[in-house]
Amino acid sequence: MTELRTVGTNPPWEGLEGSDRHAACMIAARDGNKGALDVLVAELTPLVWHVARGTGLDRAAAEDVVQTVWLALLRHVDRLLEPRALVGWLITTARREANRTRQRGNGQIELSPEIAEHVLSTEPMPEAEVLRGERDNKLWAAFRKLPPRCQELLRLTVLAGRAEYRVVADRMGMPHGSIGPTRGRCLNSLRDMYDNGDGVK
Repeated sequence: MTELRTVGTNPPWEGLEGSDRHAACMIAARDGNKGALDVLVAELTPLVWHVARGTGLDRAAAEDVVQTVWLALLRHVDRLLEPRALVGWLITTARREANRTRQRGNGQIELSPEIAEHVLSTEPMPEAEVLRGERDNKLWAAFRKLPPRCQELLRLTVLAGRAEYRVVADRMGMPHGSIGPTRGRCLNSLRDMYDNGDGVK
């Protein structure tokens, strides 16, 4: 019958961009298309990751949040009534889960000196880790001094890529053509505050 089609060779999201593409993937994922979910995970994980890191979580905690968010979507894939709301749902869920993670603390167990002495570390040398931590702390301190709208815009665009500008425009209620220039101004402000140390001029 002509109504049948092979999803693998002609996926419904092919040729689409932004919210249209993700909505088509969501609909296909509801129908059990694993490839559609793979597309969503590949394209939107950087956004979820950036939202988690934007709350101040370290790398390991942010990775846990990302995993939790995608598992939550799997559990509720049939409950998201509006496929075009996916990006907003991911952002909200990631932010809530990140805040819960921060409130719980990292839950790590400290090893005794005798045991720790015999455990081989896979972590970078302490000096390098300190320098990276200082750089990250300085960057996030500057980021938090940006206006809230700039913070939100950078979270949505820094890793999402130019193809996602339409989604960002819808999310923030901004003209599509203003996303790039506004993003550039926000990045320049962030760079200036970072160079000034604590963001105070």
